[in-house]
Amino acid sequence: MSAVRSKICGITRIEDALAAAEAGADAIGLVFYAKSPRAVDAQQARAIIAALPPFVTTVGLFVNADRRELGDILDEVPLDLLQFHGDESPEECASYRRPFIKALRVRAGDDIEAQCQLYRQARGILLDTFVPGVPGGTGEAFDWSLVPAHLSQPIILAGGLTPDNVARAIAQVRPYAVDVSGGVEASRGIKDHLKIEAFIGAVRAAQ
Repeated sequence: MSAVRSKICGITRIEDALAAAEAGADAIGLVFYAKSPRAVDAQQARAIIAALPPFVTTVGLFVNADRRELGDILDEVPLDLLQFHGDESPEECASYRRPFIKALRVRAGDDIEAQCQLYRQARGILLDTFVPGVPGGTGEAFDWSLVPAHLSQPIILAGGLTPDNVARAIAQVRPYAVDVSGGVEASRGIKDHLKIEAFIGAVRAAQ
């Protein structure tokens, strides 16, 4: 099994981004969704990114964003990867001409492979927990047995992951990467640095 990558999402402070990088995170996520308690603006995002060491991928999370607003953020913030967490079509995701991943909220009966094929231009597919009316960040895990083996796209597993359950998740799903936000927090939007270390340590130990 190849190395599983890790992303710490919902970063709002420079010190949390640096803690994630120091612990060995491959990526950090910045949320550009005003309704989220982990939302940042362009100025905050620029400051966080400027403080990072090299080789940490910066991901911008968007939920049905207004095209002009998203374009303004892309002009101001040097993001490496876009993450679409709403109802964006494949064409809309690709139209920004930036590498992107598409989030799907998983529930019983979904044809995940068909969705992967639909978003085949995505660099990967993020699988999160379906909660009606909530685009993500629920802190709840879904039934990992719903994920088919050998999907056509690299899979990023999210939804309710913690230092205590991520090894089991990796063993069952065998994802390309894992994504955590609430599972390593002291409070909404504020990361617990010891939990970040424990999470990434558990990811590495699982391999």
